[in-house]
Amino acid sequence: MFDILMYLFENYIHSEAEIMVDHDSLTDELSRAGFHQDEIYKALTWIEKLAALQESDTHPYLTRVSSQSIRIYTQEECARLDVECRGFLLFLEQVNVLDFTTREMVIDRVMELDTKEFSLDDMKWVVLMVLFNVPGQEKAYSQMEDLIFEEPEGPLH
Repeated sequence: MFDILMYLFENYIHSEAEIMVDHDSLTDELSRAGFHQDEIYKALTWIEKLAALQESDTHPYLTRVSSQSIRIYTQEECARLDVECRGFLLFLEQVNVLDFTTREMVIDRVMELDTKEFSLDDMKWVVLMVLFNVPGQEKAYSQMEDLIFEEPEGPLH
């Protein structure tokens, strides 16, 4: 399923190609690309739920949050998000790439992925997908792209 999400993001969203809205055409193209029907369905459902999260006026995971709040991860979240991933989320909050709303959207989408293994690189792509889909997060999306794609210049010593 994650491979399909990556395929869609790289070929349509990130490349700024024309985005196909017709589910049948998109499903056919993904089938021709070698993806299985059940995985295609799961990926498209994942994308629809992401769109629903950003369009919703109410966020079920948000209650009163202050700048003093600390995110406590559930046992299931800790099983999916290793220390490196959780540390990266904290880092993104500290540098204002994520706020508590987008962080929770990222965690929600990660937990919905149908994958056994999940790495920091996967986390970075999920963050990009979430930020791309949230209006008003263009600057954060750009910062995240810089964090992922920017090559350091000069000697590293």
